[in-house]
This record gives sequence, structure tokens and C-alpha cells, in this order.
Amino acid sequence: MDTNIRRTWRPRGRDFDVAQHRETLESIFDAVRRAQHWDGHSLSRILAQHPRADKASVEAGENGYYSKIDLVHAYKQLTSTGELPFERHVMRRLQMKPVRTSSGVAPVTVLTRPAGCPGHCIFCPDAEGMPKSYLPDEPGARRAAQCDFDPYRQVMTRLATFKAMGHTADKVELLILGGTWSAYSKQYRQWFVQRCLQAMNEAAQETAPQDNSDAGVEDLDWPTLQATQAQNEHAVHRNVGLVVETRPDWVTPAEVAHMRRLGVTKVQLGVQSLDDRILALNRREHDVAAARRAVRLLRAGGFKLHLHWMPNLLGATPESDREDFARLWSDPAFRPDELKIYPCSIIEGTVLYDLWHAGQFRPYTDDELVALVADCKVTIPPYCRVNRVFRDIPADDIVAGSKRSNLRQLVQQHLGQTGRRCSCIRCREIRDTHFDEPSLVLVEYGYDTDTTRELFMSYETTDGRLAGFLRLSLPHLRPDGSVPPEVAEVWAAMPEIAGAAMIREVHVYGPALSIGSDSAGEAQHSGLGRQLIEEAKRRTRLAGFDRLAVISAIGTRRYYEAQDFKRGDLYMVASL
Repeated sequence: MDTNIRRTWRPRGRDFDVAQHRETLESIFDAVRRAQHWDGHSLSRILAQHPRADKASVEAGENGYYSKIDLVHAYKQLTSTGELPFERHVMRRLQMKPVRTSSGVAPVTVLTRPAGCPGHCIFCPDAEGMPKSYLPDEPGARRAAQCDFDPYRQVMTRLATFKAMGHTADKVELLILGGTWSAYSKQYRQWFVQRCLQAMNEAAQETAPQDNSDAGVEDLDWPTLQATQAQNEHAVHRNVGLVVETRPDWVTPAEVAHMRRLGVTKVQLGVQSLDDRILALNRREHDVAAARRAVRLLRAGGFKLHLHWMPNLLGATPESDREDFARLWSDPAFRPDELKIYPCSIIEGTVLYDLWHAGQFRPYTDDELVALVADCKVTIPPYCRVNRVFRDIPADDIVAGSKRSNLRQLVQQHLGQTGRRCSCIRCREIRDTHFDEPSLVLVEYGYDTDTTRELFMSYETTDGRLAGFLRLSLPHLRPDGSVPPEVAEVWAAMPEIAGAAMIREVHVYGPALSIGSDSAGEAQHSGLGRQLIEEAKRRTRLAGFDRLAVISAIGTRRYYEAQDFKRGDLYMVASL
């Protein structure tokens, strides 16, 4: 890819004349507003009663329906001019895929350019023109390829899509995927992040943003990145989380410091199994000890820990997978904050495909897989969020193994039938439900890792739904004042956090709201985050620490400044 090519982004144009359809549109919006009950078919029923009948469609002999994009566009236009009052519940009902921002942020996923991978896993596809492990038919990979894997164009496209779908994207969680992030050159990674942030900074310009950067991968310097980061602190689209994925054997103290300099706040780590025998059979080329060390280093740096775990690998059985999953929680080195469960799929062209074709590998049946994942989910502690239970691989690409993309739903049904429930964060998020703030209860869940005491503090409704939470990490200090080796290594690489407690995450749920918007009955902007931070300061003092650091995202620095945190080199720190 020639990174010196000048590229221009243009927003998708609109030819929908709102004034021409105003009477019908107002009838639709009124019906949406007045509806007492709302389900997945409610909008379709309303649209069927109010078909589109403009001159063009009549001449064509058609009476079609309004698209959601047209409805969102029209509602925003009519409310912005004061012709209609803005009502949030109406917009939520008009939105396409409202779950996208129901956790409080807009996730923007981008992929790095195709490149080799240091691993040789037997289950991993290696499609031409794709980062290793990704397939051209996967939605995210397809979008990235359409943008020539240019980070600027990928971000611009996703933000434009959010806008067209009626979603607020003021707070952006940027997920950089595409294989082993740490194996790319430092120059490329720096350039990639800078281009993503540049797109966020320019996306809200009234005129079409013009990318005039002639800087290639090798030419971009740190001051340019830092200047772009500084601009994002007050941009319309602020980066409130930056996520990368890598391998355990590529995590070092120097890499942890470099990630932090880029603004990374969360790391997805592919551990896949906690059984050395299984790792060797599947050619992972690292052992469990490497995974333990990687997690310790990342936790010492304050990163949110997002692990990948794969059932049905070569050599595994449903029962051995149950035992392996239990190690995620019984081994104090792990105990992740977030988790993806990726059942192994047979993809043509992989070594595992050859073994399956030769009769040397048996994928689990759907019933076996549903029962396994259900048994695993009920053991997940309340401080962990399960983001996925199935990878977004098109069914046509899966030769053998489960093709049930609705596996999560099937698992939930199974749990209901057996009288069990999952207590993970995702299953308890308040999402778009309104609540009465005085009814919220502060709940604390404490647990130990082999390097820290972790406090998961949350505001919950009386029935256990999460409105917001904070992760506080208190380093284990030995009687002589020393700390575990990995903690000492990270502190040596980043001395500003040496001896400090760490806020690793603050998250308030509810639909994503614009910064500064009215939030009556919504979790966001209700002050829950500030209250959680004050409680974290109190608990930090009680634990004997006089400094509290926070791994702030670029777009949240000003928020933490308002909470009396001072800027350091890579973190923000409050003296207690």
C-alpha cells in the first residue's frame, strides 16, 4: 500500500426532499411517539400504514416504504429547525441497530494492512489480501478492504455510517484489529493511530474534510502524533478508548510503554487455552507461562484485559474445555476484565482442515457446544464482560463446526430452560432502560490476582442491573516494600506510576449521549462516574496509597482534570 497517496473523503450525499414528504413523515413520527409497546416489528407496521408515494415512485408504479436512513435524516432535520420537538425515545425507535451504542460509546473497528503473522496456528486462515486470521467475507474485513486498509478512510466511513443511522458518536471506542499489533513496525503503528485520530478530528467539519497529509509511514514523528492527540481532546468525536490485539509472547515492558504512548487503554490478548499440551498441538508457539507474564505486565500498566479463549481446539474435549475455562478464574494470574469465546471453526486452507479431512479432528455438535458455553457462562464472575461467544465468520466460509451465529441466544435459551443465569457484565447492563438514581446501590466486589488487589465497584439497580462501574487496582506490596518482578519492570519503564494505585476503567452505561446533553433518567452524564472516582480515592487512601493514577484515554483527559488528576507523561495522577 502506498501510504503517500493523497486521499479525499466525501460524505455520502442525500437526495431525499424532506419538505416533499413532510405530512406523511409527521404522521409516522407521531405514530412512533404514541406507540405504547415497541418491538422489532413495530416500525414496519407503522411504515406499512404510511407508504411512500412521491411523484417518482408513483410514475414507476410503486408505493414503497421509507428507509430508516431517510427517517433518521428527516427527523433530525425537522427537530433541528424547531418544526418538531426532539424526543429521545422517538430517535431510539428510528435508529438502525440501536444496540450499537447502547453501552454508552460508539465502537469503530478498523483493520491493519495485510501482513505476515509471527504465529503458525493450525486453525488460522491466511487469506490473500487480508491480515492473517481474517477472511474477505467478514463484515469488518470487507469494509477495510473497500478503504484499501487506510485508517483515515475506515474511520471516516464508520463515523458517517453512525450519523446516517441516527447514532451519537461523540464518544468513540477505537478498536484496531488485524492480527498481531505488536509485530508491525513502530513507525506503522504510530502512523496508523495518528491517521485514525486525524479522521475523528476532521469528521465533523461542515465542509468535506480534505486529507492533505503527504507524510508516509516512515516520516511521521512523535510531535505530529502528540499534536493530533491534543486536538482530539476537544474534538466532536473524542477517543474514549483505544484497543489493540496481540499475542502473549510479544508483550514486553518496552511494548507496554509504547502502547501507552500511542494512547492504548485496552489490549485483546489471544491466549486461546491454558493447557500447554493443547497449545503445543495447535502450534501456538507460546506456553501458558508466557500468557501469565503478558497479563501481569499489562495489568501493571493499568490496561483493561480482554482475553480470547477457544473451545474445541485440536486435542480438547467438552469436559477438558470446562476444566480449561475454570482456570481463567482459578489461576490468579488471569481473571480477565473482558472475554471473547471463539469456538474453533474449520476453514478450508488451514492445517486443521487437512486434519479434519483425514478424520483426525471432530468438531463439537451444536448441542455439545451450546451445553458447554452455557456451563462456562454461569461460572463467569460479575466483574467480567463476555463480548462475544461466536466469531463473525460467514457460514459459507465454515466447512465444519458450528455455523450458528445466534449461539449467544441459544445459550441464553438453554440457561433459561435449566433455571440458570449468567452474571457477566453484558448480561446485566442497564442499556437504554430508564432508572431512578436514588434507587441505585453501590456494590463492591473484591478479588486478588497474583500482583494486585482488584476492586470492582458498581452502581446497580435493586434487581442487579449495572448503571456504571469502576475498576481499581491496588498493587501487592511485599513486607519489604518490593513488588512482583513484572510490576517492577513496568514501573521501571514508566516511573510516573511507581507506587501508585490505578483506576483501570470507569464506565457508565445507557445509550450514547452527546457530550453535555440533557440526561434525565439516563445513566450517562448523571454524575455516577464522578461518584465512583471519589469512592476510589477513599478506598485508595484506606489501603495506604498516597497516589492514584488513571489510564486515561485521549478524549477523557479533560474529564479527569476536572476530578483533580494532573497530567503526567503517559498517565494522569492524583495526590491523595
